[in-house]
Amino acid sequence: MAKRDYYEVLGVGRDTSADDIKKAYRRLAMKFHPDRNSDDPEAEVKFKEATEAYEVLTDPEKKAAYDRFGHAGVDQNAGGMGGGFEGTFSDIFGDVFGDIFGGGRGGRGGPARGSDLRYALDLDLEQAVRGDQVELRVPVLVGCEECDGSGSRPGTQPTTCPDCGGAGQIRVAQGFFSLQQTCPRCRGQGRVITDPCGKCGGGGRVEKRKTLSVRVPPGVDTGDRIRLTGEGEAGMAGGPPGDLYVQIEVRPHPIFRRDGKHLHCDVPLSFPDAALGGELEVPTLDGRVKLKIPAGTQTGKMFRLRGKGVQPVRGGAVGDLLCRVVVETPVNLSSDQKELLEKLRDTIKAGGEKNSPKESSWFQGVKDFFDGLTS
Repeated sequence: MAKRDYYEVLGVGRDTSADDIKKAYRRLAMKFHPDRNSDDPEAEVKFKEATEAYEVLTDPEKKAAYDRFGHAGVDQNAGGMGGGFEGTFSDIFGDVFGDIFGGGRGGRGGPARGSDLRYALDLDLEQAVRGDQVELRVPVLVGCEECDGSGSRPGTQPTTCPDCGGAGQIRVAQGFFSLQQTCPRCRGQGRVITDPCGKCGGGGRVEKRKTLSVRVPPGVDTGDRIRLTGEGEAGMAGGPPGDLYVQIEVRPHPIFRRDGKHLHCDVPLSFPDAALGGELEVPTLDGRVKLKIPAGTQTGKMFRLRGKGVQPVRGGAVGDLLCRVVVETPVNLSSDQKELLEKLRDTIKAGGEKNSPKESSWFQGVKDFFDGLTS
């Protein structure tokens, strides 16, 4: 049976880039992979056909020979779908699918960088706004001093892994193809510890609680991170340590709410003060300030105190404090207070729109609405 044109198999043109050829092959390989099409015998044939085309068209020498002589120019190189091809498929599989399956080509493992760590730091709003110096107690894996991080008992050395021969990778046959994976015995290190250190048990690292002093810059907010370079876990086989990331979480405040560089607070105001006006003390992070309340102030009125907010950690102008007035309705009234309020209510009603413009306009709107329904 004559072979199909490789460009036709992958659905690409002769001038298609190597990256686009890889993308085209990936789509076909995912579509026709035998594991996904166990009930379709034709899928394996199409999968092999696409893989053979990919192998030729991504190899500059084979592609040049194929472009010039066709299949005859690469038959000896590619070996056809029946033979010679299996030995190279693991490289193709790792190259194309390594980012999906975590496989791919790998060499002998060496020193590995330690893991990064995350520490959640809760701060009061005052600490976040003004900055602070905080001490942390962090459990972390550090290099074992007994064996100097090697994992072997002092005076001994690790030996070459007998399963992978020191390569850190082994070849595993799966159906019609084979692929490489990390050696399970040495975990990719290429060596095994036959006489482990008595202190770390062969791991090369031990757990320790470190005390670290962290400078919290002014203006940080929930979600900000402080990076402490080299304060993460120790690396394997003498590798460099990871980093420690301090994740900021600001606790809720009983008075203020933060919105970026601005602060918000609700200010309760008595009914007489709202009606008559006056002066009110309001809190800020710098102390108390006096706020002038005009007569007739309504609930929801916002007063802005400029420069009483937060200095952003990344620079810029200081935010403001926005105070929202909440008029408080009196409760638990005495009989005398009720009598006074009833007299006040009568005089306010008598005043009509002059004393209650919003109420009067609202009731007029309701009346007009119902009149419109009946007309």
